[in-house]
Order: sequence, then C-alpha cells, then structure tokens
Amino acid sequence: MSTKRLPLEPDKYYHIYNHGNANDDLFKEEKNYKYFLTRFYHYANSVSETFAYCLMPNHYHFLIKIKTESELKKGFLKKYPKKNLQSIEELTTFTSNQFSNFFNAYAKAFNKMYNRRGALFIDAFGRKEVKDRDYLINLVHYIHYNPVHHGFVNKIEDWNFSSYNFIISGNEPNIKWKEVINWFNDLDNFIFCHQQKPTDL
Repeated sequence: MSTKRLPLEPDKYYHIYNHGNANDDLFKEEKNYKYFLTRFYHYANSVSETFAYCLMPNHYHFLIKIKTESELKKGFLKKYPKKNLQSIEELTTFTSNQFSNFFNAYAKAFNKMYNRRGALFIDAFGRKEVKDRDYLINLVHYIHYNPVHHGFVNKIEDWNFSSYNFIISGNEPNIKWKEVINWFNDLDNFIFCHQQKPTDL
C-alpha cells in the first residue's frame, strides 16, 4: 500500500510529510509559516497530538500520534451528531480527512494570496507509521536537523520554523514537549543529541 494512502489508525505514531509541487515553495514569507501552523493545529488537534515538526520553504515534516479510538469517536460525533458510526474505517477516514481538509484549505488561501493557480502540493500527504522507540527518537532528531541538512542554517536552533526551540523552552501548548524530552531521558541529553549529525532514516 502506498504510504500516501496508509490509514491513520488510533493510538499510533506517524511521520507525515509533503513537498511543494514541481519547484514551488509552500512558504514565501514568515506569515505563511505562522498561518500554516495555526490552521494545522485547528484541524489536527481534534484527531492527533503533535510531538515535532519542521517547516521549510518547499516541504514539511511532522511527528504526530493519532488519538485513541474513544477520543476519535467523541470528535466524530461532535462533528456529525446525527450520523451513526458504523466502523473503525469511518474513524480512520475521518482522521485522514481532517489533514486533507487542512492542506486543501491552506493551498486555497496561499493561491488566493499570491494570485496563483493549480496544485500547491506535489501529491497527497505522505505518512509512515513509527513503530519503535529508537526510530521515534531518530525521527525527532532528523526532523529538527532538516534545515541544517538543506543548508538553510548552520545550527538547528537558528531555524525559527521547527519545534526544537519550543521543546527546549517548554512554552508551546500544542507540542507534547515533555514526552519528547522524556524519550531523550532529559533536556541535557535532548540538546546533546541534537548537536550530532542524525542517522539517516
């Protein structure tokens, strides 16, 4: 099954990502990054928790965890109070649609702002299940290291559009920063690991 069609199942972690269509940028100005994140949380917080992210001019990465089945049912019934929930497949479709609706909404707003037409993203968003702790830790490091890897900055902390500095400061309610730090045992080790070059995933 294509990773772009992999169902987002309850209580599982996923790496989600995508790229601008052709050579197009997804973000042209600082306000684009801020708007993207604001709208992302608006849609995604109802079905998932966010642990790490990085936005770069032409692509993005997120590490999320889908909420539990009972939490998703509450969200589904809140949005569709008159609908009779029949199966877990309806919940996974509901979850994927929250992300798809967000990306579509951002693309429409971006196109309108810059008098642009056509697809903004290269395809449906990619998603890959994260199944073990080591991979989880490496993925957090990989996501935060992306701006260095692509030559935008020399140090991770110099990039303003990732979760790295928010995790260190602990002042972003939309990021599960305490859990991330615990994966690295403590804040000092989180910082130390991020000073190294990550293992390719």
